[in-house]
Amino acid sequence: QLVESGGGLVQAGGSLRLSCVASGRTFSSYAMGWFRQAPGNERDFLAISWSAGTTHVANSVKGRFTISRDNTKNTVYLQMNSLKPEDTAVYYCAAARSVIPPIDKNDFSSWGQGTQVTVSS
Repeated sequence: QLVESGGGLVQAGGSLRLSCVASGRTFSSYAMGWFRQAPGNERDFLAISWSAGTTHVANSVKGRFTISRDNTKNTVYLQMNSLKPEDTAVYYCAAARSVIPPIDKNDFSSWGQGTQVTVSS
């Protein structure tokens, strides 16, 4: 089970840090990803942290978003800086046993319920 938190309303230019806590004892062996979905849009990939520690951030948010994980807390984070109104969406974390680029949301077997992020102009 994955539970996201940290969403909310923020002004443009502000920052938020999303957290996703996973239940279970094998968190460290999973690749963890963040996605977002705006109304009427597809669910888009944002960032991934592989179990070995390697990370990758989508070009669309590179330089503004950072992914990290703390295996001792079974938690993955998404730090979002310089937020823009177009970042408004529901943000989801997801877990996968194995993910090979290109990243596909269908590779992820477990999903959180999502947390709303709203950026006002």
